[in-house]
Amino acid sequence: METAVKTKSVAKHLPLAEQGDIARLAEQVAHSFNTIAPFWPLKNLIAVNPLQGLEDLPVEEALPLGSAYFQQASLPEPMEAVNRQTIKWLQVFFDDGQATLPMPLRHGGLYAAWRQLAVHDACLHEHDEQKKTWLTRLPENPHQAIQNCLLQLGIARAEHQPFLTLLLTTLPGWASFIRYRTDWAGLDAQHRHPVTQADYLAVRLIIIWLLWPEAGALVAWHQQMLDQVRSKPAVLEQLQQAERAYRLPLLAQLAAQPLKQPRVAAAQLVFCIDVRSEAFRRALEATGDYQTLGFAGFFGVPVQITDTVTGESYASCPVLLSPQCTVKESPGSGAAEQEQNRRGYVRLTKLNQLYQSLKYTFTTPFALVESLGIATGTWMGLCSLAPGMASRLKSRAIQAIREPVAMEPSLGTLSLADQCAYAEGALRLMGLTHHFAPLVVFCGHGSTTQNNAYATALDCGACGGQHGAPNARILAGMLNTPAVRTYLGQTGIAIPDTTRFMAAEHNTTTDEVTLFGHTPSEALDTLTQDLAKARQANSRERLGQMQQSGRPGEEAQQTWLRSQDWAQVRPEWGLARNAAFIVGPRDLTAGLDLEGRAFLHSYDYTQDPTGSALTTILTAPMVVAEWINTQYLFSTLDNVAFGGGSKITQNITGKIGIMQGNASDLMTGLPLQSVYATDRLAYHQPQRLMTVVYAPRPLLDAIISTQPVLQKLFGNGWVQLACLDPETHRPYLLTRDLAWQAAP
Repeated sequence: METAVKTKSVAKHLPLAEQGDIARLAEQVAHSFNTIAPFWPLKNLIAVNPLQGLEDLPVEEALPLGSAYFQQASLPEPMEAVNRQTIKWLQVFFDDGQATLPMPLRHGGLYAAWRQLAVHDACLHEHDEQKKTWLTRLPENPHQAIQNCLLQLGIARAEHQPFLTLLLTTLPGWASFIRYRTDWAGLDAQHRHPVTQADYLAVRLIIIWLLWPEAGALVAWHQQMLDQVRSKPAVLEQLQQAERAYRLPLLAQLAAQPLKQPRVAAAQLVFCIDVRSEAFRRALEATGDYQTLGFAGFFGVPVQITDTVTGESYASCPVLLSPQCTVKESPGSGAAEQEQNRRGYVRLTKLNQLYQSLKYTFTTPFALVESLGIATGTWMGLCSLAPGMASRLKSRAIQAIREPVAMEPSLGTLSLADQCAYAEGALRLMGLTHHFAPLVVFCGHGSTTQNNAYATALDCGACGGQHGAPNARILAGMLNTPAVRTYLGQTGIAIPDTTRFMAAEHNTTTDEVTLFGHTPSEALDTLTQDLAKARQANSRERLGQMQQSGRPGEEAQQTWLRSQDWAQVRPEWGLARNAAFIVGPRDLTAGLDLEGRAFLHSYDYTQDPTGSALTTILTAPMVVAEWINTQYLFSTLDNVAFGGGSKITQNITGKIGIMQGNASDLMTGLPLQSVYATDRLAYHQPQRLMTVVYAPRPLLDAIISTQPVLQKLFGNGWVQLACLDPETHRPYLLTRDLAWQAAP
């Protein structure tokens, strides 16, 4: 819709014939970008299927086409030169604070700024006066520039669409970032330095016309690559072999699980569905009378979080949703303490800005090395040889400048009606509508690593690549509000007066769980001790996965040291080896060692007669799980084309993404160390996601018949759906034509 509006406003002053051409071209531009998956920047990395643009195709057709588009080890030599010049300009335009001198004229947009500056780039015109003159006469409208270049390159009208697509797939990382900026980033990013999809293609085409006038050969080259790919063994067979070895044994385990009668546990803890929670939930349940549940880590509260001290604001919800309101976070103390905290933050910020300015300006780095060289060298040695000691010293130094203060979200901006709606929606979606424990803890999650460009990829994807504690606090605060409880009682959700809700955060790198806003009690003391026991047990298991052993009783200390080591290329395994998304009551998986490979979403079909809750689970959390699954899958299959390459040789560009060396395409996937145990031995097992639902098949049929996204994912073979029949406890598999067959 946005593209259509822009096109109309640009084209309305043109002759009717040209208006029609521009409208047709705008459609082709949009269609070309549909082949490209979006890529989120480093500040909030979100997993996505790199072949998302091909999901409308059956997977056996999408894989070879994706290989021909994205997995070519070498491009035609002139195209490599075009890419180098394109990358050079994109780096400076999209720089988000790394460069000392920003590119001028960025406020006008990519094409408008580049159009005025390109004439000064001798690498483009090679001091050819005719080319320089041509550059000064470029049209203001990027669509007209695209049209003119296609004409001058001699691209036949029938080949316009495939040619534009190839301009994107021959530099897919940057094209993916453009897709994010135009379709997902929101207005704030566009205000800083706006870009349109036509802007990018116009710049790309002009550079091609200057450096490779015979670029029409690109279409024939692509067809030749596609023919070669189709003649090779299908990678799908490799995936199917791993899937057969995993899926049927899992279904047999689930089918054999007895379901118990509901009971009231000593405490209930709700974790994110993240696969890393599965092992920790199992370890915690082994320590005492606990019931754990799984729910998307934003806890059903799609909000914008604003820090009143730093002024920073971010969307804390899945990228498939838009924040519905803003919640402010402030230091949980008096006015004097808040002002002291603010001043401490300002001091830290100014010190950091001073250091950065000295480091990156033209002359001061030499003086900085001379004056701070000994101190810096000593500090680097300490960080390398004694990372734990370095971390403690750094923490003390920061605390001397700014005392740590717990941040508390304010519910004042949320109306009572919104609070009631969010509270009821969350409880019904996770099936927690009865048998409440005296203590219910919502446990968000985040990670702690050092010197890690991919840090946000280890945080909560359901919170937009942020930590999940604020959302947990918001939901707990709402459910402790008397008016909200009164409303819930009127809807049939009776929460005992003795039940108290709390928030917590699970650090997935160290397995430490931090409880917020608690008052001392015997039950809480017991929970704290049991969380520590679960931490030790889970740390022991995770160290084994890292092929590292710790001294008995010191496993948690070992995982903490990994999180503080700035040379650690693999602080944790993240979501590696994920393979299943299981929707049902905890009894379905309780006691089973699922090896940290399953997303676990709590659900009770008896509390969902219309299927609305299950529809939400399958069209939101499951879709996100499919994105995660395919990101790990393709990053493992081809870490150069779909991954991030080795962490050792990568560089950050513009604070937005990773390049290999000093001028590669943006690397949009996971680094080698996140999916490989060694340079040659894969740790992640590539296979497509299997979704298992404990609910009647007619309910699933009714949902799938109304949801095109499910028809696409299940029908095209991107996700395998299995149903565990509640009456017979027999597993059934959904075939590609959306019919059920009994699992073998």
